[in-house]
Amino acid sequence: NSSESHNCAKSILTSDRLQIVVTLSEFFNETWEAANCANCLKNSSEGLSNSTVEFLDLFNKSLSCFEHNLQGQMIYLSPNNYTEVCKNCNETYKMLNDLYNNLQRMNRQGGESGHSTHLCIDVEDAMNITRKLWSRTFNCSVPCSDTVPVIAVSSFILFLPIVFYLSSFLHSKQKKRILILPKRIQSNASLVNIQEKYS
Repeated sequence: NSSESHNCAKSILTSDRLQIVVTLSEFFNETWEAANCANCLKNSSEGLSNSTVEFLDLFNKSLSCFEHNLQGQMIYLSPNNYTEVCKNCNETYKMLNDLYNNLQRMNRQGGESGHSTHLCIDVEDAMNITRKLWSRTFNCSVPCSDTVPVIAVSSFILFLPIVFYLSSFLHSKQKKRILILPKRIQSNASLVNIQEKYS
């Protein structure tokens, strides 16, 4: 205990040239902080938080579902055909993904652990593994519900220049001009001739 005997602690910790105890202590403390390990625990660090336990349980269920739907079918499956996995594990994966998103939202507001940074590394790694399996390995994709509005808005925006140029062309179309020749004023010479006649 360094508070009771500072000199004793100092001599033990710095007794060797490498100060291996201090170096290891700093390394483990930095790793603990960088991995946000405290975010997986309750406030008093007595054990895993309820949300972490719930997440890990759903994570294990998802992996079990993937494994169960692959057993006995690997012979018949082509590398890109995992429709059974996608169909049968969709609900479990969706629940896991929703829980992860909720945990992220809660964690930004303080969460169970009282820390307001990232989720702990165990939860983040587990979700990364699941998402890679779901999207890259099994090629399962959830159809986006916003597809129709996005296509409609994009088509409308792409159609606007055509409407603009077409309306501009139609409104600026010139009618054939009929040239009206102006009446010319008689020249001074003809006026002089007329005056000479009448004089």
